[in-house]
Amino acid sequence: MRLLSSLLTLLPFLGITTAAPTDAAATTTSSSSSIPTPDPDGKYWITSPTLQLAFVPYGASLSNLLLTSKTGQKLDIVTGFDNAAAYTLDKAHAHFGGVPGRYANRIRNSTFEIDGRAYHVVPNDNPTAQSPQGADTLHGGPDGWDWRNFTVVAHTDRSITFEIVDPDGAQGFPGEVRSLITYTVEGDRWEIEMSAVSTEKMTPIMLSSHVYWNLDGFRNEDTDLALGHVLHMPYAGSRIDVDGILIPTGDLLANEEGGVNDFWSEPREVGFAFKNPELEGNCGTGCTGYGSFLFPFPFLSAYHHQPLPFLFFFSSSLPLIVHFQNR
Repeated sequence: MRLLSSLLTLLPFLGITTAAPTDAAATTTSSSSSIPTPDPDGKYWITSPTLQLAFVPYGASLSNLLLTSKTGQKLDIVTGFDNAAAYTLDKAHAHFGGVPGRYANRIRNSTFEIDGRAYHVVPNDNPTAQSPQGADTLHGGPDGWDWRNFTVVAHTDRSITFEIVDPDGAQGFPGEVRSLITYTVEGDRWEIEMSAVSTEKMTPIMLSSHVYWNLDGFRNEDTDLALGHVLHMPYAGSRIDVDGILIPTGDLLANEEGGVNDFWSEPREVGFAFKNPELEGNCGTGCTGYGSFLFPFPFLSAYHHQPLPFLFFFSSSLPLIVHFQNR
C-alpha cells in the first residue's frame, strides 16, 4: 500500500523572507552515509533557505516549523514540545505533529471484519459503564504508532525518513506492517510521503499527519487562538456524517452555501460561526466545532496535470498563507 504524498507550501510574501539555518539545525544535519544524530534536545532538523523543520522519533512527529520575518523575528507556526523527552511524559497526548496508525480516526466498537473473520482491537476512546476502556478505538489504540518511537533510517540536509515495523497482533490488528514516513523540504515547500505494506495478512491501514497550526507564530498579542485564521477549501462542498462519538455513519452531508460548514464558497475565519447555535453538536455530542470535510481527490490542473491546492490557510496577523496539495 502506497499512500499519496502531500505537499504543503508556505507562501512567504509581503514581509516574510528567507531564513538562514540556525546553529542547532546545522549541527544535526548528517550525510546519508553516516549515522543520523539528533541535536541536544533530541530533534532532527531539515532545512531549506526558507524553512527549518525539526522532528522527533516519537510518532515521527513534527515539533517545529520555523521561518523568519523581515524584521528578524523567528516564528514557529506549529505546536510541539521543546524537548523530545516531553512527548513521552505528556499524559494528555494531544497527538502533536505525529503519525497516528496503523489506523487513524475511529473504529466503531473496536471491531472490524475481513473475509468473514471478526477482529477485536484494543479500545481507548469514549469509555462507558459497559465499556470502561472505551466504546471505540482511536488512532490505532492506546499503543498506536504515535505512542511509539520510529527509527530514523535516512537523514540529509533536506530530508528525513522514519520507519516503523508493527508486528502481527499489535493492538489486535492482523499482520505485520512495515511503514516509511519521509519528510522533505525544498524552498518554501514541505512534502510528506507515507507508505505502508502489510507483509503477511490483509489489514486496515489509514495514516495521517496530526499537525496543529498557528500561523501567527504564537506572536499575536490579542489572542493565542487560531479562530481568527482564515480558511478556504474550494472543493469541500460536503462532509462525512458522524454520530455523537464521531463514528462515520456512511452518509455524506452537503455543506450548504452560507451555512456553518461553508468554507468552500469563499474564505472565512475559522471562528466565524462559533456564536451560531447551529454549530453546537456539529462535531459530535457536546462538541462545538467542525468534523470531517470531504475532498474529492485527485485535483489536477486540466492544463498541466499538476496537483491543485485543495486548502488555503491564512494567518490572522501576518502576511502568511499555507496551501495544501495531494499527489
